[in-house]
Amino acid sequence: MASFGYIKQAIFDKQARKQQYQDHIRGLNAFDRHKKFLNDYDVYYGKQKSTRETLPVKTDQDTIREGYRFIMSEEDDVHPSWEQRLVKRYYDKLFKEYCIADMSHYKTGKIGLRWRTEKEVISGKGQFVCGNRHCDQKDGLSSYEVNFSYFEAGESKQALVKLVACERDRSESDDDTSIKRGKSKDGRKGDKSSTSDSDHKPDDDENFDEYLSGMFP
Repeated sequence: MASFGYIKQAIFDKQARKQQYQDHIRGLNAFDRHKKFLNDYDVYYGKQKSTRETLPVKTDQDTIREGYRFIMSEEDDVHPSWEQRLVKRYYDKLFKEYCIADMSHYKTGKIGLRWRTEKEVISGKGQFVCGNRHCDQKDGLSSYEVNFSYFEAGESKQALVKLVACERDRSESDDDTSIKRGKSKDGRKGDKSSTSDSDHKPDDDENFDEYLSGMFP
């Protein structure tokens, strides 16, 4: 029959292993567990310092950034790789009627545009609220058709998109770029001018995680 001290030590060891698992292993994905186990092996059993090369890890976010296209074509669906399928899954979650604009570099003649997220569609951002990502103006809005010129994947491209902006942001964009104006929110017809030449900005860091939410069950 086991002694009381032996049983007590066995219970203590079991709890210690459980705590070790919760503190250091639980919650890690397969790759992080693999790295931890290899590192632990080198620390406790290795006879010399590990010479394994630490390679950079390519995340899903990196894959999407590399393969993202402002407007995807039918050619992108021909024999897609898993990377292209991931990008397409991300692309399909965006709402492509109105754009969100980044006018922080308007003085240099550059305006970044991206599609809206579900959260922005629900809140009315970009349609009933000014499409400038730094502006929440709801009055005096006008709708514009913008001939968006951008450089992507080594090619110069153009796309006709919709943008809603208040009068202040309209005047800012007119300082260095010209926009083809459509029908304003109050029903007035706008004037027509030449197209804008803007930099393509598909996303910004603060909203990127929001784009990815719900993609991976």
